[in-house]
Amino acid sequence: MPETQGPRGGGGILDRIVAAKRREVEALLPTRKVLEARAAGAPRPRDLARALRGERTVALMAEVKRRSPGAGPIRPGLVPGEVATGYQEGGAAAVSVLTDRDYFGGSLADLEEVRAAVDLPVFRKDFILHPLQLLEARGAGADGTLLIVRILLGSELASLHREALALGLTPLVEVHDRPELDRALEAGAGMVGINNRNLQTFRTALEVTLELLEAVPSGVTVVSESGIRTREEVDLLGAAGVHGILVGEAFLRSPDPGRAAAGLVGRPRAGRRGGAGGG
Repeated sequence: MPETQGPRGGGGILDRIVAAKRREVEALLPTRKVLEARAAGAPRPRDLARALRGERTVALMAEVKRRSPGAGPIRPGLVPGEVATGYQEGGAAAVSVLTDRDYFGGSLADLEEVRAAVDLPVFRKDFILHPLQLLEARGAGADGTLLIVRILLGSELASLHREALALGLTPLVEVHDRPELDRALEAGAGMVGINNRNLQTFRTALEVTLELLEAVPSGVTVVSESGIRTREEVDLLGAAGVHGILVGEAFLRSPDPGRAAAGLVGRPRAGRRGGAGGG
């Protein structure tokens, strides 16, 4: 894949987040040996891919986060372990933890707290640009991590995907349009997250998942992300064959996030034939 088909500029919030993340990576460079040791001593990974590939119902990955650039403060007083425990009791299949500090108010400490509180697979949601961040994730107990196609060059995406798997992390490769989906599949993605939110404008449309799903091979696990709030929306996605959903804000604005999560659990999922290359 030509390098020009990697990160897209435009001066939006995503570009500022990536610039901040590159500074964080620079600060990590001298700590490689420490990160390698922590990753080597981390608990055995839990199977995120299996948890999210529901056969009869749409699996829920429920998110822990305090704020976002688009929504502002969401749950400033959040206690990660308590919220995650509520999600587990509500029937979630996995827990996503926002670990970006500057724009989302998160940390790896949040992820560690969640990992200790639940038996579910735990997912690091962040802006991954470098293998050291994968070591960070594994060392903190993450079972999976996010790879965003929009911010990675073709060679970077494939390399990070391979390194994540080698560490025992399940990579969820996030796309928003057809060219990004094609790059994800070329990189060998076994699990694709279709983000209904445009990361440059932060506008959300559920139709993004429904349109791209037709081009995803049936052997690839599909998770729909962002803008999902109601049972009717989950049923729409389930009828199309989506394996899982990633939901955070709708739960975190609720007085009882666990109970809110329970309301979207167990919705039916239909099989699908998949796009070109599907089984």
